[in-house]
Amino acid sequence: MTPISSHIKAFLQQRLPIERGVSDNTCESYAYAFKLLFEYASNYLKVAPCNLNLEQLDAPLILNFLDHLETERGNGANSRNIRLAAIKSFMHFMEYRVPAALEQISRILAIPPKKSETRLVKHLTVEEMQAILDAPTPTTRDGIRDRAMLYLCFAGGLRVSELIGLRVNDLTLQPHASILVHGKGRRQRCLPLWKETASALRAWLAVRGTALVPELFFNARGEPMTRSGFEYILRKHACTAAISCPSLSPKNVSPHVLRHTCALTILQATKDLRKVSLWLGHVNMQTTEIYTRADPSVKLEALESVVPPKLRSGRFKATDELIASLQAGNIMRSKKASI
Repeated sequence: MTPISSHIKAFLQQRLPIERGVSDNTCESYAYAFKLLFEYASNYLKVAPCNLNLEQLDAPLILNFLDHLETERGNGANSRNIRLAAIKSFMHFMEYRVPAALEQISRILAIPPKKSETRLVKHLTVEEMQAILDAPTPTTRDGIRDRAMLYLCFAGGLRVSELIGLRVNDLTLQPHASILVHGKGRRQRCLPLWKETASALRAWLAVRGTALVPELFFNARGEPMTRSGFEYILRKHACTAAISCPSLSPKNVSPHVLRHTCALTILQATKDLRKVSLWLGHVNMQTTEIYTRADPSVKLEALESVVPPKLRSGRFKATDELIASLQAGNIMRSKKASI
């Protein structure tokens, strides 16, 4: 039997960050996937997670775990596929460390990802976005911080990991306001800032004071802002905004919804998909194309540029005796004849 504890540590601490050079966010995502897997396997096999062996993580158990994600945790197909990708990456790593388990590993690698629906991206209207930006109270320290975070997240189209990972020295206010974003896959991009966004950030820096952390935003305890912390802030202000903008009430406003809203705003303003891709930090233009499906103006341009074929005019003539008798004119004539 092969204890899995030492191998998973080598995978997360050496293989991913050092040998493959993946980002910290990817390491955290993979670590969370294995946390879920080991908790499920521990309950299923009645074994402590630290005592799990590689041989116990066979293909049937992995399939049961993936079903558990959808049925018990309510995850969608995309989340399921992300967890499966993490497991497969680890199994590729184990092929060279435990050759005796090649047959077991090959069966796990043969598990196909689940097909998912390609739905329209969720986004906010101009009025809804403005209501959320107006929700924080600009007369308190927390309100000034929250307003700056919301403005920057929307204006920069930032992923939540990019937002909370920003540092003070990534922000430049003179001579032109800009922010250096550390994106996915260790890719950086420099974004200019709207005057309103720069003003919100200046207000936050004025009350931020000295902090022990280099991050631009931190919580009430002086610790770096977390993903869950910003999600809580966004939900709180979305609920406040729903009072003046009722259309927000049924919507689940997540940080990624702000990113989608920014993308569609840029697309509608520029009509240039390449600019949207550069702004969001996409590597592949195919990723950006999802916004063309959600933007009706793109279809309207196509509709207006095409000359539709003409329809031949004509009137319907009833040929059946019963249908002909039911026409309005025949009914009136029959009524007068009976009188």
